[in-house]
Amino acid sequence: MIYLFIFILGLIIGSFLNAVIYRMHSGDSIVKGHSHCPQCQHQLGVKDLIPVFSWLWLRGKCRYCQAKISWQYPLVELATAILFVLGYFVLVAPVVMVSFIVWLSYLYYLIAISFLIVIFVFDHQHGLILDVVSLPLIVIAILFTIFLGQDILMYLLAGLVGFAWFGWQYAISKGNWIGGGDLRLGLAMGLLLGWPKIIFALFMAYIVGAIVGVYLLATKKKDRQSQIPFGTFLSAATIIT
Repeated sequence: MIYLFIFILGLIIGSFLNAVIYRMHSGDSIVKGHSHCPQCQHQLGVKDLIPVFSWLWLRGKCRYCQAKISWQYPLVELATAILFVLGYFVLVAPVVMVSFIVWLSYLYYLIAISFLIVIFVFDHQHGLILDVVSLPLIVIAILFTIFLGQDILMYLLAGLVGFAWFGWQYAISKGNWIGGGDLRLGLAMGLLLGWPKIIFALFMAYIVGAIVGVYLLATKKKDRQSQIPFGTFLSAATIIT
């Protein structure tokens, strides 16, 4: 029963993350206003906003103007729900006597996953890692590391490694290879993962990024001048690690 509850919670949070991603790009307030169709601007009702099921029921189209609704919406909702359940399975379920610290660790996981999903999708769509997402994540990582009684110096060192790794690339290329958002995400990655997991996550991100880049070049979907949103691979590697 607890797994079903967490899965439903994940679907609801995933739906909220979709709204956050859209509104950050459109400039709409995240906390005010009703959801509406991006095409016809018609205000959406409750039956249009049921995570995953509304998309399936409407066959991926707006009820009012029949415009296609992106696959992003159900995928983000499902991914969030699955990751929430996996987090509970790994962090909470194996513990015989579940303490406050265990629940706090799980809460930290849920918050971090939510931020990383937003970074993943937004960078994939728009090629940007916004400070309004990465900076709060950095603060949250530091606070939770302290609250959980972890070795803050070890996590700060890992954060410095992540920041420095992208810092020298940014300096040498004068911002042509990577953007400033990658530096802050590198710092956040280190604070979230600690040492030596940050090394593994960076290695994974570069390997997968290289494979995807070669594929896009081979299929001529991108050329050598095209930029690939690297924050997508960094956030995914952090989630997996």
